Amino acid sequence: MTPAPSQAAVRKPSQEEISSDQQQMRGLDEQIQEIKSDSLRMAAELSQLEEKLLYPSGTQVAIFVELAKGDTMRLDAVRLQIDGQLVAHYIYSAKELQALRKGGVQRIYVGNVATGEHKLDVLVDGKLEGGADFSRTGQFTFRKEVKPKLVGLTLAGPRSGNTPITLGDW
Repeated sequence: MTPAPSQAAVRKPSQEEISSDQQQMRGLDEQIQEIKSDSLRMAAELSQLEEKLLYPSGTQVAIFVELAKGDTMRLDAVRLQIDGQLVAHYIYSAKELQALRKGGVQRIYVGNVATGEHKLDVLVDGKLEGGADFSRTGQFTFRKEVKPKLVGLTLAGPRSGNTPITLGDW
């Protein structure tokens, strides 16, 4: 016959012990949240440092894309070449196109170029309202100074009455 378990082995924890355990759990939860927020902050700082190291302001060029106001074309893809070198080829999702139609702007490229004149070739593919495909190209030159260069491309469909691709400084 097995002996009955001792009174100490089956006793229930007291209310004070439960309360103490709950406080420890809350304390651990708060510490976990602090660690999470610290790691997110550090990740953002590292991302900024990485961008500064990879793209120093003296050689940095950034190219942005937006749609002309009220344009109804469906933008499918944009391809960019700087000085004959392919630097970006982007295919748009329905959500991204919707954001652009609402006035959104996309940073399509960030990179390094030397100071001086540079040639930018732009190829835009899309569809018109009736479903017809279209493709437009544009060739531009921009001048890179010692400071960062921000270039904006405004895209318009052929039926909008606007210039299909316009280049501007931002």
